[in-house]
Amino acid sequence: MYDVVIIGAGPVGLSAAIAASRKKLNCLVLEKGALVNSILHYPVNMTFLSSTNDIEIGEIPFTCPSLKASRREALIYYRKVTDYFKLNIRLGAHVTDIKKDKEIFHVILKGGEAVRTKNVVVATGDFDHPNKLGIPGEDLPKVTNYYREGHIYYKKNVVVVGASNSGVETALDILRSGGRVTLVHRGEWLDDHVKDWVVPDIENRIGFGEIEVFFNSHLTRIDVETVTIADKDGKETVINNDAVVLQIGYHPDLSLLKKAGVSIKGEYSMPEHNKETLETNVKNLYIAGCLTVGNESNRIFIHNGRFHGEKILSAIEKTIAK
Repeated sequence: MYDVVIIGAGPVGLSAAIAASRKKLNCLVLEKGALVNSILHYPVNMTFLSSTNDIEIGEIPFTCPSLKASRREALIYYRKVTDYFKLNIRLGAHVTDIKKDKEIFHVILKGGEAVRTKNVVVATGDFDHPNKLGIPGEDLPKVTNYYREGHIYYKKNVVVVGASNSGVETALDILRSGGRVTLVHRGEWLDDHVKDWVVPDIENRIGFGEIEVFFNSHLTRIDVETVTIADKDGKETVINNDAVVLQIGYHPDLSLLKKAGVSIKGEYSMPEHNKETLETNVKNLYIAGCLTVGNESNRIFIHNGRFHGEKILSAIEKTIAK
């Protein structure tokens, strides 16, 4: 019997586990993949847009040679923090259901094992569930939602869909790796949230004709050797293409919460919860990270989600004290 079981070992889940450790609560973290599994699958040469101060957890300093950490440095940091707090984590533990019997939760793992706990915190993130275009050809092997590195696209015609930070960074990296890039975006220009120091670079590449762009446009079809692009008036352009990289965001999987009886409401599929404690309508079941904003998951990242753990565990500590 645990005081609390946390589902998800990303930075947000780890921050909740650290809060539980500091409050001397018996805590188990269940993670279906590797530690900080999303960061593991980030682009190999990625550098965080946030400063190291903004992705620290547990008040453990994140020191590295530069202000912004690389993916590799982040993986090392989160391993060290996990070891420092001696967090109780089971990796490769895939949760398939959450059932409640009176005041006790039974967290069901793939294979049928049940873990018993008084409180559950779901911090599963959104990276496993990319948004889809819903067009013919989207399932072709040349299409991916996860960008790894530019070398793969050397001398290839690549379409990057989306002009957020990830889309812009992907386009620039492929260009520098010798790929020919076409950027397709529904908006009139780059997203407003593209970082200030990135904007001049992408603007210059577009201005010099090094990256072809289709703004106010979207893909309507993906074929083996081409893609079809339509503008806002419906006019279509067909271009030669070897690869498509979709950078259009992700959404959380709410199926586990629904099974547990959590009410999902509104246009953005928001799980019902108390904004002060992050407790859902199911007593003693809490949500953390991007789950708190439903399908608007781009509003929550490490820098603001990392504080959810302390808020939740303070509420749990009070219920246990009673």
